[in-house]
Formats: sequence, structure tokens, C-alpha cells
Amino acid sequence: MSQAKSSFSLRRQLSRGRQVAGMTTTMVGGIRAAKRIGAFKQPPRETLPRYIQTFCRKMAGSFGVKVVEVEPVEQFHGLWVSNHVSWMDIPVVGTVSPAFFLSKAEIGEWPVFGKLAHAAGTLFIERGSGDASSVSAQIADFLAKGFSIVFFPEATTTSGKKVKRIHGTLLQAAIDADVPIRPIIIAYVNKDGTLSDALPYYGKLTMKESMKKVLDSKNVTAYVLPLAPIDPEGRNKSELTNLLQARMNEGLAELHSRVLSAPVED
Repeated sequence: MSQAKSSFSLRRQLSRGRQVAGMTTTMVGGIRAAKRIGAFKQPPRETLPRYIQTFCRKMAGSFGVKVVEVEPVEQFHGLWVSNHVSWMDIPVVGTVSPAFFLSKAEIGEWPVFGKLAHAAGTLFIERGSGDASSVSAQIADFLAKGFSIVFFPEATTTSGKKVKRIHGTLLQAAIDADVPIRPIIIAYVNKDGTLSDALPYYGKLTMKESMKKVLDSKNVTAYVLPLAPIDPEGRNKSELTNLLQARMNEGLAELHSRVLSAPVED
């Protein structure tokens, strides 16, 4: 190995080490905050969002990702939805919205992450033979109690260049709880104004490979654009799905036009 390659490898390892240290510090800080407010015993959902937002902003920052609201994201109640590009979407969405996350019930039994998820007020879904209507009913009940929820209706991650076909089954929860659907759009952008290819986690990329790509990326900004809320009153699930699909497609195109230095090539 040449001296130049050896030096580059060392710098990369040191950079990764600093970021891992930052993640660890953020995790420890989150655990301390959760203990301080009694979240491990009973998550105080009325006050939790601001703690979650701080934690998520620091977690994104530990990976070197800055979260920027292109327009202010209003902190109102509703069923929040976002396009899905990366596992980084979770801290990004958590930074800008007052919504709680969904999780499979079994994850709540995990030793460390399960405890943290409980402390963060996560809604654990009992899937019961994969009945989507049951999941929607659980979300509707949570929404009716005044707590917001966020999910990714594409049901898979993408390259970030377009919004895939969305699945609108869970939008029934907004109808049943009579709350607005609040869409947001995310774009990960390099310092030179190009769309990041390091942050998207999709295709055959493994989690380990994705983690390395993110750790080695520099100066990536997660731009977030809030879109107009959708009132479910007078609309059925199919109509809401079509409207949300159109709004998210238009929103992503608008966001790209505002933050990228050149049009996206498919």
C-alpha cells in the first residue's frame, strides 16, 4: 500500500471513529434524558416530542448530516407521511415533526433499542396475521387520543430521485380519527448541490455497506419540505391515496428545483 493510500485510509478510520463516538455520546445523552423525565417507566407523550426532536437532530449530526427545513414545518397534530430514502429518514423526520414512530411489537422486546423505543413513546403494532385493517385501527385509536404518528407510505426505500407508488391502506386511520394527513418530502444533497448517492439505502446494498457509505460521506444536508395538509373529510381511502401520490410527486419535484444545482437524471 502506498503512503498516500495508507494516509487516506487512516484519515477515514479516524473520521469513522469520531462519528461513532458522537453516536455513542448521543445515545448516552438520550438514555440520561429518558431516565430524568421517567420515560422508561411511563413515556410522557405530551412532552416527549421536543426531547425526541433534540435527540434525532443530534443523531443525524453525529453522522455529519445537517437537517434544514426549506420552509418551517408546522408542529400540528395529524397523520404524518414522508418519502423513504434511507434509514437516516428516521432521525430526519424525528427532527422536524412532533410525531411518534411505528414499530413491530417484537422490536419492543429487544434489550437496548427496545427500551429506548418504549421510552420514545413508540406505537408498537400488534400485526396479528398481517391484517392491515387492524394496524390502521390501532393507529386511528392513537391519533384519536391526540398523538401524531408518522409512516412511510412507499413501504420501501428509494434512490431519492422519485416517489414510488404509495400504499394507502393506513390512510384509513386519518379518516377514522378525523385528522389531517401531513406530508413532508426529504432530499439528501451534497455540498455542490447534487443529489447524494451515499445516503440512499436501497437495492442490494447491505446495512453494513450503507453505514460505511454514510460515515464516509461529507457535508450532506437533509432538506425537508412540508407540503399542504390533506383533509380526509369527504374522501375515501382510494381518493386520499391518489391525492397524496400526486402531492408527493409534485413536492419532490419542487424540492429538487429549489435545492439542487441541476435537474435529476433518471
